Amino acid sequence: MRTLNLGILAHVDAGKTSLTERLLYAGGLIDEIGSIDDGNTQTDTLALERQRGITIKATVVSFEIDDVTVNLIDTPGHPDVIAEVERVLNVLDGAVLVISAVEGVQAQTRLLMRALLFVNKIDRAGADAARVLQAVSEKLTPAIVAMGSARELGTRGADFAPYGAADVAFTSRLRDLLAGNDDAILAAFVDDEGAVSYRRLRVELGAQTRQALVHPVFFGSAITGAGVDSLIAGIAELLPAVERDVAGPVSGTVFKVERGPAGETIAFVRMFSGTVRTRDRLQFPGDDERKVTAIRVFESGSALERPSVAAGRIGKLWGLGDIRIGDAIGTPRADSKRAPRRRSKRSSFPAAPMTAPRSASPSPSSPSRTR
Repeated sequence: MRTLNLGILAHVDAGKTSLTERLLYAGGLIDEIGSIDDGNTQTDTLALERQRGITIKATVVSFEIDDVTVNLIDTPGHPDVIAEVERVLNVLDGAVLVISAVEGVQAQTRLLMRALLFVNKIDRAGADAARVLQAVSEKLTPAIVAMGSARELGTRGADFAPYGAADVAFTSRLRDLLAGNDDAILAAFVDDEGAVSYRRLRVELGAQTRQALVHPVFFGSAITGAGVDSLIAGIAELLPAVERDVAGPVSGTVFKVERGPAGETIAFVRMFSGTVRTRDRLQFPGDDERKVTAIRVFESGSALERPSVAAGRIGKLWGLGDIRIGDAIGTPRADSKRAPRRRSKRSSFPAAPMTAPRSASPSPSSPSRTR
């Protein structure tokens, strides 16, 4: 089965956790959608998170979309805990960037990687789809394409209608955008306007989304569920869920460390290649060697005890002693920029997936490290 490690990123109050709840509900993991106000959401489990109504620690939950296992990582949106987001970015395959249809692009929003954009809260008074698209184009990137239209904005009946092959304006915009990055599409269109089929455009859209060249935009409401089915279909079609090399050399990254009830260290590891098994001895910087004493793998909504964790999956590992955030498990990736182990607990941004904001001037409230 293919796997996708998906981040949900947003400025605080854009509706990130509400969208996470809606995705878990659609994935069949929960029977009732939790409320931030009621303090009963699946991913905000700390007492302080429930008290303040914000996400403080990154949380992992797993569900399935067709033949894709999605490890969803809900990240904080508050600027006070921006470092928690930075630690997670290096282990994601892609992301959904949530933007409020009312507030639009905000400080924490100015970050793009392999991402779908979800303009949330179209049911709220003041929602303005055209204004948000203009702000995204000016402050983030012009390489966006609206995947449908939002209707009855600002009402409880607000809805999202996806575009299809019959929507001439959409296919024209899609063709022009994709041709800017693909000479073959441009040449085919110049030779014969009808030579580029809609199916070919959709395949190329997925390819360019996975390269962070293009960012599809969906609209909806996490509270009412409007547009969420289209977003889920987009996640499965457009983001890079692939088969992983479970037999290759062991390679993974630690992106979170927590303490168990007995004070033991528990390392959250994203596996990029190979398989780690219980009782395996792993080598670390400084000639340190540690034996894995227990493994839990995120499956079907929770972390289940398993004898191994394989490429593409996220696992919790016990027995790794003084493991640090950013440490490599096995062979470091070629694009890894992990800081020296004894100096820093913070991992770096991944070099390849990131897209710098265009024409964006950080506001006074912007975090100091925007890319």
